[in-house]
Amino acid sequence: MRVGFVGLGQMGSPMAVRLAGRPGGLLVYDVRPGACAPAVERGARAVTDPLEIAAEAGVIEVMVLDDEQVREVVRAALPVARAGTVIAVHSTISPVTAEELAAEAARYGVHVVDAPVTGGFTGAHEGRLAVLAGGADEAVERCREPFGHWAQLVLHVGPAGAGTRAKLARNLLHFAAFAAAAEAQRPAEACGVPLKALAQAVRHSDAVTGGPGAIMLRKTTEPVTPDDPWYEILLHVRALGEKDLSLALELARASGVETPMAALALERLADGLGVPHERPRGRDHS
Repeated sequence: MRVGFVGLGQMGSPMAVRLAGRPGGLLVYDVRPGACAPAVERGARAVTDPLEIAAEAGVIEVMVLDDEQVREVVRAALPVARAGTVIAVHSTISPVTAEELAAEAARYGVHVVDAPVTGGFTGAHEGRLAVLAGGADEAVERCREPFGHWAQLVLHVGPAGAGTRAKLARNLLHFAAFAAAAEAQRPAEACGVPLKALAQAVRHSDAVTGGPGAIMLRKTTEPVTPDDPWYEILLHVRALGEKDLSLALELARASGVETPMAALALERLADGLGVPHERPRGRDHS
C-alpha cells in the first residue's frame, strides 16, 4: 500500500522521514518544495500536485496548519481518491470539522480518520508519538502499519471526531499544567529558590511518578466507591495533597504572592480525585 503525506512542517517532516523507504513507497507534498528534501533523501518521491497523492495513495496523511487548510486538502482529494482510501488528519482541528469531512468522504466511499498526535517535536523525531484516532474500525486498522513508523502508541478512541476531542482534553491538561507551573515558580522565586533547580526536580520526579497522568486511573469521573481497590490510595493522595497545598498557600501568602490556581486546586482536589469530603446535611426548614 502506497502512503502519501501532505504538509511537511515542523512535525510533518520528521514523521514523513520515518515513513520514507517503507515497502509500498511514500509520496510527499508541501507548498514549500524544499520542505520535502529530507524525506526525498531517504527514499520518498516528491510530487508537485497533491492530487497525485490522492490518485495513488491508499492512506493519505495530512499535517497542515488549521481547519481551513485541512478542508481544502481533503475536499480536493475526495473526487480523485479511490474508494476505500483513508485520509488521516493529524492536525489539531475542531471535532465538528472532522465529523463533517468524514460525512462528506463517505459519499465517495473514502474514510476520514481524525488522528491528532501528542509527543511534540522530539517524539516525532524519535518515532515515539502517541496517536488518538477517531474513525471506522477498518479505517483505523489500515493506518496502524504506517503510523507505526513514527508512533509508539496508537489508540482508537471512537468514531470520527473522537480523536480530536481526546486530543483537546489532553491539551487542556498540558497547558493548564503550564499555567500551574508558572504560578508555582512565583513563591519559589520570592523565597530565593533557584528556578532551574526547581525545574530539574519537577522533570525528574514527573519522569518517575508519571506526573498528572498517575491519578487518571478511573473509567469514570464519578466518585470512587469504598470497595474499589483505588479508594484507600486516593484517600491518601487527597490527604497528602490537601496538606501540601495548604502549606504552599501559606508560603505564598507569607511571600506576598497570589496563587489563585493553588487555591482552586485545594478546593477541588477531593472531588477531582473521586473521594469527595462528606457534605454537611442542610437543615430541614419545612
